[in-house]
Amino acid sequence: MSVSIHPSVDKGVAPGSATFAGGTLTCHCATDPVTVTIKGNVAHNHACGCTKCWKPKGAAFSVVAVVGKENLSVTANGQKLKVADAAAAIQRHACTGCGVHMYGRIENKGHPFHGLDFVHVELSKDKGWAAPEFAAFVSSIIEAGAARPEQMAAVRARLKELKLEPYDCLSPVLMDAIATHTAKAKGVLAA
Repeated sequence: MSVSIHPSVDKGVAPGSATFAGGTLTCHCATDPVTVTIKGNVAHNHACGCTKCWKPKGAAFSVVAVVGKENLSVTANGQKLKVADAAAAIQRHACTGCGVHMYGRIENKGHPFHGLDFVHVELSKDKGWAAPEFAAFVSSIIEAGAARPEQMAAVRARLKELKLEPYDCLSPVLMDAIATHTAKAKGVLAA
């Protein structure tokens, strides 16, 4: 039996489109759903095992990507959104009706990812979003109760089978971006 990661990748990772122009994300409410419109495609799409990201029922991982905050707008029923955890670095705006996280924004201007919004493109019926590229915070699914320690070898093997390289942090490109930001802030690296 195959290890389940997330419904959007369990049957294989669908490729994205280089010409995708964006689309709309919709919460799970049957009436008055929240919609968010994204201009352009997303970047750094990945499976995330952290304990903060919204996951569909039964999923061990979320699938989450980033988009520049200037390319995201709430286009319907924004009054239903509330920040899930005001103390978190990523301010996840969740629908008060269904609980779905519509976007997560980093308000801290000193954060390496300030200016990026985190989104779940599975909430879109539009096709062509950038495909997931890796898996982050893989060990965290133990903390979330989605896996036992002895299952982790099988989880990592399944991620690799899906061509989602497993990391217990972020991908090397994103870790380099964080380190570059920190080095510039400290004056170790010229801005």
